[in-house]
Amino acid sequence: MIELFDSHAHLDHERFTEDKNEVLERARENGVQYILNASGDPISCYDSVALAETEDMIYAAVGIHPHEAKVFTEDTVELLRHLARKDKVVAIGEIGLDYYYDHSEREIQRDVFRKQIRIAREVGLPIIVHDRDAHEDTLIILKEENAQDVGGVFHCFSGSVQMAREILKMGFYISMAGPVTFKNSKKAPEVVGVVPEDRLLIETDCPYLSPEPKRGKRNEPGHVKYVAEKIAEIRGETFEQVAGYTTQNAKRLFGIND
Repeated sequence: MIELFDSHAHLDHERFTEDKNEVLERARENGVQYILNASGDPISCYDSVALAETEDMIYAAVGIHPHEAKVFTEDTVELLRHLARKDKVVAIGEIGLDYYYDHSEREIQRDVFRKQIRIAREVGLPIIVHDRDAHEDTLIILKEENAQDVGGVFHCFSGSVQMAREILKMGFYISMAGPVTFKNSKKAPEVVGVVPEDRLLIETDCPYLSPEPKRGKRNEPGHVKYVAEKIAEIRGETFEQVAGYTTQNAKRLFGIND
């Protein structure tokens, strides 16, 4: 039986309020057996944990997105420490830097990123890294904070082959999402071609970034199959092979043993 792992979703988003059960049923019909729901602010941290506690197929990551770094306080630190001890919380994320939108000041983003890496090291969980137009600073902070001690994944990777190689040297995984299927995608297929089989993950980042042929519509976990199909095409592998090793990689990274 095909098993797919959507390693990055946002099912607590308001766009799933009306039909979440139907979305999950479609995911199962398309072979998705595992979903990691990533958080971005304190409310979504609670919501992600609640989802994981009510749905067997869902696991949670808790963290503050760089957009929301400006709301980070000492209370947030205690919240993350508390939620990180929940049984189905398997990562700290998504955390990182976003220099494209700059919704929070860059210095605040960098400080909050460092603090959350330290929390991850304290609780012994991997991190989910958001990096948009901030490649150099992201790598500097990861190295200075010894993030390789816990490892993690660069979600929806948008960097170059050279950057991918740097990340791989640090022991991190690389996750590909819908953009790898886009007709104008150039860097993503190149990266897919060089990432070792045991370090590659797939995701939807739903409700965002719908892959071809669903581009322009709301994304959902069942669409992760299109990402796997495109990776199989690029790498000259079968869909079954890509589904198999990306699922095992995600389970290994997030410590899921069933």
